Amino acid sequence: MNKFSLLALSCLLSFSAIGQQKKLTLEESVLQQNRQFRADKLLGFQWIPNTNQYTYFADGGKKLMTANTNNAKATELVTLADLNKVLGTDLKSFIGIEWKDATHFLIANGPKFFEYNTQDKTSKLTGTFSDTAENQTYDHGHQNIAFTEKNNLYISDQNNQKITVTNQTNEGIVSGQSIARNEFGIDGGIFWSPNDHFLAFYQKDQSEVADYPLLDINTVPGSLENIKYPMIGQKSEKPSVGIYNLKTQQTVYIKPRGNADDYLTNLAWTPDEKYVLIAELNRAQNDMNLNLYDAQTGAFVRTLLNEKNPNWVEPEHPAFFPNAKSNNFVWHSEKDGFQNLYLYSIDGKLIRQLTKNKFPARQILGANPAGTEVYFMATGDNPTNMLAYKVDMNGKQTLITQDSGVHTVAASTDGNWFFDDFSNHNTPGKSLMYNKSLKATTLVESPNKYNGYAMGTAEIKTIKAADGTTDLYTRLIKPSDFDPSKKYPVLVYVYGGPHAQMITNSYLDGANLWMYWMAEQGYLVFTVDNRGSDNRGFAFESVIHGQLGNNEIADQMKGVEYLKSLPYVDGNRLAVHGWSFGGFMTTSMMLRKPDVFKVGVAGGPVTDWKLYEVMYGERYMDTPAENPKGFDENCTLNYVKDLKGKLLLIHGTSDDVVVMQHNLNLIKKFVEAEKQVDFFAYPMHKHNVIGKDRVHLMRKVLNYVMENNK
Repeated sequence: MNKFSLLALSCLLSFSAIGQQKKLTLEESVLQQNRQFRADKLLGFQWIPNTNQYTYFADGGKKLMTANTNNAKATELVTLADLNKVLGTDLKSFIGIEWKDATHFLIANGPKFFEYNTQDKTSKLTGTFSDTAENQTYDHGHQNIAFTEKNNLYISDQNNQKITVTNQTNEGIVSGQSIARNEFGIDGGIFWSPNDHFLAFYQKDQSEVADYPLLDINTVPGSLENIKYPMIGQKSEKPSVGIYNLKTQQTVYIKPRGNADDYLTNLAWTPDEKYVLIAELNRAQNDMNLNLYDAQTGAFVRTLLNEKNPNWVEPEHPAFFPNAKSNNFVWHSEKDGFQNLYLYSIDGKLIRQLTKNKFPARQILGANPAGTEVYFMATGDNPTNMLAYKVDMNGKQTLITQDSGVHTVAASTDGNWFFDDFSNHNTPGKSLMYNKSLKATTLVESPNKYNGYAMGTAEIKTIKAADGTTDLYTRLIKPSDFDPSKKYPVLVYVYGGPHAQMITNSYLDGANLWMYWMAEQGYLVFTVDNRGSDNRGFAFESVIHGQLGNNEIADQMKGVEYLKSLPYVDGNRLAVHGWSFGGFMTTSMMLRKPDVFKVGVAGGPVTDWKLYEVMYGERYMDTPAENPKGFDENCTLNYVKDLKGKLLLIHGTSDDVVVMQHNLNLIKKFVEAEKQVDFFAYPMHKHNVIGKDRVHLMRKVLNYVMENNK
């Protein structure tokens, strides 16, 4: 066979292989990204306390496997079927197990909580709860369980006896639950002391907060569900911290030392149980005191540190105590422009700034038993990464994870081993084990689950922001059969708000799989993380203060300018889609830049910041009385007459984050202006449309874009 025949055969085989590639369905792209296409990993990895052993789930969550740092060859610890037989339960997976010690783990099945002995394969019931019980939280010794029912807090003791901690008949006073609408890093309201002699808890008095009506259509006739929703500039909740003494069965309360509606957050216990540390933030969120209180009496002891900033101060992390025998603590602060770690004594003296990075420390993972090293996550010099570091008490910092990418890391109890699961642009997934010398052993390396599918590529680049100096990261997804000689329409996917980063150095680069499906329909899908988004430091993030929308839109227009500079972009066929803050950005750009986008789809959009919640909204916008120009300039209702393109508005009817009043007010303005727009509601869905209905949502969004962007 001559070389021309070989070449022809090679080309034929290539074209045949391309022709045989499977096409993603929209259903797969919406529902299977973290299921069918999830990278292989040690799912549910946990260290067994005070050992070099670890466990993970296998066989679709039907088996609990164990291995150790000396031998990564796993053995079966227990099957789900055997566990269900012992417990008399119908558990569907091991998800939710928590190791108590080297031989016992805890697991719940509905209202029943169990302890399982892995040595003798026996179990015991540790708690039984009513159907209304929530927020069950074990103490450190795993003997008592604190829990809430409706607005009150209780303890189920080791004898399964119910102890009443609060007994409020006023349903507006809520104990043991998250407060401040989960801002300031709050994700719970129950805090056991280190030796379990005390139980601290958040309490909020929301009696004066306005009731907001949501319609429940599942009853006949429809019924009213009232939620408490504090809007910007209006009455807010009043917080306090309760401390229950298990010995005396008495509770003392701590209230804000300033105004009654200031914020109490970031609660932490000292290792000796003598004190609690609480960050008190004024309602304007520009003045924060970290205060020390006596745990026995609730009495104020002293202010340990103070931080002020004319834009905002946002404490998100409680004090961390690296040494169980010392009250010296580590504090997160952004006061030098980036989240860094600071070591303080309990008398409020700064001992040392531990990290001095020009990138943010995001999370403390833990410390070694001696308290001489602290492990933490940070972006490193590339803000699209998330890496693990350690720092000693003298400020010597060491990078633990050696590969670029987005990492999830767990340190063993003795601090000698680090489990690392990561992905990056070129790596679908990889699980490693680092020893104390930071030498890595590969445990799992995932194949590319998208092999055999027609999948496009993502290009990650930077462009200059509207200020002309700041770098912004961009992601451009192209179809698998991309032809640079063609002109492509573009869908711009936008979020653009605080505490979110769309572009990361993970597999698929932080994109949703449906974006790659959309690319296969002949689109380019583009995203830019504008100023105000996450992981870039305080100056980058706080440029939005008092004017949510202005600089974000300016940066998005720089993204459009970049797109139009590309010879394969059809600048007359640009579409934009976003949800929540991205919905606000979508409506804002469709109305304030009416000649740019031919079509837009805005989901759950903020349309008028006066209607948003106090905690988030007043941080970034102050109040309407303080900042009338900012609220007026960035209210989408003021620009309805300028609409030129096709606009679809979407909302969940039970949205308790961005209430549907936002969209209805905007539609009312469109009607008054005699402007035609489209609207679609998802009955009984909250802020996000989830489950199988999400396929319907994405089909609605993407079909609307393709039908109106021809």
